[in-house]
Amino acid sequence: MSTTTQPPVRVKRELPPLMRISDAAAERLRGLYSGGQSGRLLRIAVKTKGCSGLSYDLGWVDAARPGDEVVTDQGLTVLVDSKATLFLIGTVMDYETKAMSAGFTFVNPNEKGRCGCGESFHV
Repeated sequence: MSTTTQPPVRVKRELPPLMRISDAAAERLRGLYSGGQSGRLLRIAVKTKGCSGLSYDLGWVDAARPGDEVVTDQGLTVLVDSKATLFLIGTVMDYETKAMSAGFTFVNPNEKGRCGCGESFHV
């Protein structure tokens, strides 16, 4: 009697989300989306800039561009430039208010370092 061996079954692991939005960032985005940026979407890209090489680039668009990734979290939608996806996998977008500034920040597990002023990063 012959026995056939079945190939092992590969279990697909769920990929981590491309990006998540913190509570603080969601609150700020809701305000922007319902105010002056109503009907527009925040688009996140990564540009070559600064002393460490890369910088986050945020802008407002009326619609997704071909290839943009659509990220929906906390009931909000942001777009990610297709060229930035590999740099942003697993990133959390936050919003911080400091004594002299306020703005969106990124907690990116892919970053290997930042420049001294914090404006650019490298992976």
